[in-house]
Amino acid sequence: MAQDMGGLHPKRIGDAALHDFHAPELVPSVVYVEACENYCKQSYRNRCRFYAADGVQSLSFPIVHEGGTHRHPISETKIDYSVPWVMQHKRAIVSAYRTSAYFEYYQDELFDILDSCPERLLDLNLALLRFFIDKTGLAVDLRLTREYSPEGMVSDVSGAIIKCEDFRESIHPKRKNTILADLELEKPYFQVFSGKYGFQPDLSIMDLLFNEGPDSILYLKKI
Repeated sequence: MAQDMGGLHPKRIGDAALHDFHAPELVPSVVYVEACENYCKQSYRNRCRFYAADGVQSLSFPIVHEGGTHRHPISETKIDYSVPWVMQHKRAIVSAYRTSAYFEYYQDELFDILDSCPERLLDLNLALLRFFIDKTGLAVDLRLTREYSPEGMVSDVSGAIIKCEDFRESIHPKRKNTILADLELEKPYFQVFSGKYGFQPDLSIMDLLFNEGPDSILYLKKI
């Protein structure tokens, strides 16, 4: 969960954050979530990867296909609750993480978000994203885009146009994610089933939080 919603990172803030990433305190960053794009099928907009007893698995939120999803705004994309996926997902998460060190500390709040059954996919994604930002202690000023820009341009609260670092398609379920490995920043942390399958990268931040808890921010600072 909260693996990727399509993000834009203002250069004027992103550059400073990169320079100070190894500092004792994380530099607050403005991150724009793409709220004006058309729904992207088979992307991380409605799914995430987690570590289960039988290896890496995926959870996905089914959506309502109203007249098809082609050129359907993400802001209008609704979640399909006609199937009991919330209960199924909660069972899968419990099965995977019930023995992790910090699962019991975060389970109720996470499940409350799922049980609230937001109508729109964007609302559920934002609720989950804010939950994980808060629990991991990331310093993020999260904002929504006001219009779609293929060039990654956004307008800030003053109306000024900003050119952003465009991460909307940086990771995708259909492509292998080698970003951290390419930068020689990939490193393991404890995972429940690592003794069976070894360390598994490229998972939802849910995996890090349940296993590392309050120390998640220390791990993220060292990346």
